[in-house]
Amino acid sequence: MPAGDTRPAGTRPVGRVASGAPEGTLPGGATVTVVPDVPAAFADAVVSAFQSRAGAPSAPFVLLLSGGPTARRCYEELARRADAIDWSRVVVAMGDERRVCPDDPEANELLVRQALLERVPPVSDFVSMLDAPEPRAFEQRLADGRRPDVVHLGLGPDGHTASLFAGSPALWSAPDRLVVTSTDPTGRNPWPRLTLTFAGIARAHQVLFTVVGHEKAAAFAAVRRHVPVPAALVRAEGIRWLVDPAAAGVDH
Repeated sequence: MPAGDTRPAGTRPVGRVASGAPEGTLPGGATVTVVPDVPAAFADAVVSAFQSRAGAPSAPFVLLLSGGPTARRCYEELARRADAIDWSRVVVAMGDERRVCPDDPEANELLVRQALLERVPPVSDFVSMLDAPEPRAFEQRLADGRRPDVVHLGLGPDGHTASLFAGSPALWSAPDRLVVTSTDPTGRNPWPRLTLTFAGIARAHQVLFTVVGHEKAAAFAAVRRHVPVPAALVRAEGIRWLVDPAAAGVDH
């Protein structure tokens, strides 16, 4: 470890950054693909993951979702492909959530209900973070269930993902904690929150990052350079970044 590197073991970025075009390998062995239509690529990836569950076609398909404008568009696109998935086999849960009422416009749960769940046949189960009185209750639901097949994450302009913010104690959660409370020390992202930890995310078979727009270009560039912003510290069995040309800095 370089002198002065105080990041906890298991969170320092590893792997190689691709040179030249943004396609290539990112921290944690992640792959990145620049696509003109990120929501369509996301929907394709989720459908493919559902249809290729080798050896477990009857097992629940566990999908952990996010919030924000890009996520909304991704879920609306996924809903347009409802016929490609047997939703009665799908368990949906949140990867992070603001501590607000379920019908609050700021609630990620409301976004997921409006953009996806109200547009597809009934799912097997929806696990609400807002029903959990404290993190351990939601964490126990996750620990008792099947490993997530897909965890969907975004990228904030400051490099955060889920509700894992730079400088937050949530970044250094114990390895056995899957869900914790979190706040943004800078105050730029309001509301106390519940969030998956890095260990909670790492249980996923596949993590899908979706990144759209010029306002995310600096943060994505930081990830490519292995700057230890929270999004660059994610590890999982498989990590895919789906990035549009503006965020990738190749739209000129």
